[in-house]
Amino acid sequence: MDFGPDDFSPATLAVAAGRPERQPGAAVNPPIALSSTYVSQGEAGADGNFVYTRWDTEAWHAFEEALGLLEHAKLPALVFASGMAAVSACYTLLPNKPRPVIVVPKHAYHASLVLADELAARVGAEVRRVAIDETAEVIAALEGADLALIESPTNPMLEIADLVEVLAAARQLGVLTIVDNTFATPLGQNPLDFGADVVLHSVTKYLAGHSDVVLGAVVTNDAELRSRLAQHRTVHGAIAGPFEVWLALRGLRTLALRLERAQANAVELAARLAQHPNVVEVRHPSLPGDKGHERASTQMNGYGAIIGLRPIGGAAGADALVAGMRLWLPATSLGGVESSLERRRRFASESATVPEDFLRLSVGIEDVEDLWQDLNQALNALS
Repeated sequence: MDFGPDDFSPATLAVAAGRPERQPGAAVNPPIALSSTYVSQGEAGADGNFVYTRWDTEAWHAFEEALGLLEHAKLPALVFASGMAAVSACYTLLPNKPRPVIVVPKHAYHASLVLADELAARVGAEVRRVAIDETAEVIAALEGADLALIESPTNPMLEIADLVEVLAAARQLGVLTIVDNTFATPLGQNPLDFGADVVLHSVTKYLAGHSDVVLGAVVTNDAELRSRLAQHRTVHGAIAGPFEVWLALRGLRTLALRLERAQANAVELAARLAQHPNVVEVRHPSLPGDKGHERASTQMNGYGAIIGLRPIGGAAGADALVAGMRLWLPATSLGGVESSLERRRRFASESATVPEDFLRLSVGIEDVEDLWQDLNQALNALS
């Protein structure tokens, strides 16, 4: 269907984009193309048709079109086999020179930071870790840098970067910027509008939204960057299966509804948790006293559905809280319809500055009173 990002609201685009052409008898959903190869002869790809699924397939296009529109991109997105496959592709945009410089948040998805450290060990890259919500610190670190990976809100500490100022400074300094928009989703913010070069998603999370696929995606307005990322996907085999992409597109259709409910639940739960006597600290940008509240209020559309929680009792108290839940699922990942939680420092690769007792809560779409009742009884049991 031929329309642009300004034709309809994001909630409508999530439903309408990526549909087959309207013809009598046509399906309303794109088919699942289950073929590893295509009929072709002569020079490969000379006729513009599909040749081999590792290179390109119609199975990806509907989802890529829809995500590109939601991110206000001039070009379709690129879907990858996983979020980390997308991160790996973005890191290949570093210039081929001795000791390239990467700026990363000190709190971010831990595998993204692990990969940055691997680059430091393998190719001698310099990795500069910054508090992403301290704008002066970030801009100072961008001096002489080649690539900056930005998360906002950060995983798991929910820090909010000043995307407008940081991305403007990066562009002035010639630093390539990658913004991980997984927590906010394209309905929460559009970093390309702020000047990002590439936007990154773990599609596994909110976009697919049902904890049943593992996928990633990148979006850019730069045709040359998109070509390089697509070439990496092809040569390194970081390709997505057709059925997984079809499921992700189906999940995308309900993103607006799921996110609206999950965010509303998170706002209510964060306010109640902030008043609970057995809570040491709660982080959510909706709270007026949260460090990121003012910035999120002006920069984002909504505050997201992730809550940071530190209960009494230290790490043991946090583990006891998780074990005491009846409804909330003890599980990693996030963004599904079900509410889940975990103590992040149970992973050895998690940033050492994340408190040992810090719990990341992914708020789902269940009845908020049921979620609160389960949280409340587990918190009360810590006494």
